[in-house]
Amino acid sequence: ARNPVKGLEEPSNKRVKPVSKVTALAGLIPPVKVTSLKRFSQSIQRSISFKNEARTFSFPARQRSKNASNPKRCNSKLWSETFDAFSEELSSKEIKRQEVIFELTQGEQQLINDLNLAKKAYYEPMLKLEIMSEKELSQIFGTLDSLIPLHQDLVSRLQQVRREDGTVDEVGPTFVDWLPCLYSYNTYCCNQVAAKALLDYKKQERRVDEFLRLCQESSFSRKLDLWNFLDIPRSRLVKYPLLLKEILRNTPCDHPDQQHLEEAVTLVQGIVAQINSKTGESECQYYKDRLFYLDDTQRDPFIQSSRHLHCHGELKSNKGQKLHVFLFEAVLVVTRPVTQNDQLAYQVYRQPIPVNDLILEDLPDGEVRLGGSIRGAFTTSNERAKNFFRVSFRDRSRGQSHSLQANDTFNKQQWVSCIR
Repeated sequence: ARNPVKGLEEPSNKRVKPVSKVTALAGLIPPVKVTSLKRFSQSIQRSISFKNEARTFSFPARQRSKNASNPKRCNSKLWSETFDAFSEELSSKEIKRQEVIFELTQGEQQLINDLNLAKKAYYEPMLKLEIMSEKELSQIFGTLDSLIPLHQDLVSRLQQVRREDGTVDEVGPTFVDWLPCLYSYNTYCCNQVAAKALLDYKKQERRVDEFLRLCQESSFSRKLDLWNFLDIPRSRLVKYPLLLKEILRNTPCDHPDQQHLEEAVTLVQGIVAQINSKTGESECQYYKDRLFYLDDTQRDPFIQSSRHLHCHGELKSNKGQKLHVFLFEAVLVVTRPVTQNDQLAYQVYRQPIPVNDLILEDLPDGEVRLGGSIRGAFTTSNERAKNFFRVSFRDRSRGQSHSLQANDTFNKQQWVSCIR
């Protein structure tokens, strides 16, 4: 289950099971030869001139001491290895401080490289080949293009405060001045829910899927899919508070940068919190707009008044039916994924359960009868009988209960914890 309230946390490696796929419209895209896409993929690889790996800035390092024997590793991602001669003269805490500043700078350059790659290797070719329309690409990529100069500006500022010997004295004022630029992330992050849904839908078209697959198999993509690149700005955003706090932790209390760093940390935490809230509201509204009601009695006022979606995801009924469950602020809504007007929608199934009237039961494995048949009563070791929980009305006369099955123990525990 996804948690939009924590939507700006670090991305995990856990694979999330996607919602049921919508049947693509046949015949909308004319057939295309695989060989032509392969040739185009190869031409993309040849045309990308920038490297995908983080660049080490070519600041001149201080002269090495005569006793130094190991050659300097110019391509190292560590500050102490890039400027190893000078690092010998600093305290371990100051070296750590310089390392974090260097890591932050390198991360900015890698971000710029990845944003440029998304633009040059995905957006522009798909537009040129008419694999997707300009309107569809604009929806999927959002304001990504506008983020590139924003981060190029920060790299330029960080270069300016770095001395010739590789050290940075004060970085706080730079961030206090630059961080308000991150408010432009509001638009990009709020668009991501709709962007991901449209991208998943378009992948069902053979031409789109073939192009994206060839790109992912090519070396320039580092085996990442398009969404990985589109999600990089969001994942970078949440690193700023962590990196600035780490710089502050290694900055002496009497250092002139101390006050500015404290101000920068407070500022970036407020910015991330606001973007997080706006993104959560945007995701909540997106799914509210896609709820489909069979009966007006299902239109619970708690749904319309909700501004945040605590979690949602695919579960199964005890009959094996795929359901998509939403836990809004004050109501739990069980739905069936359906296709409506060629787009994915969610048909509300039975009555929504207000949280104040909800009873949650964590069911032991093997307790639920599967399929509603007598045969299910004799099931002893069936794998499908695992990972169930039940939600029902406190007042049983208001509606039916739901026995819901998660895809694994961890996912079940997430649901149970979130509902509790």
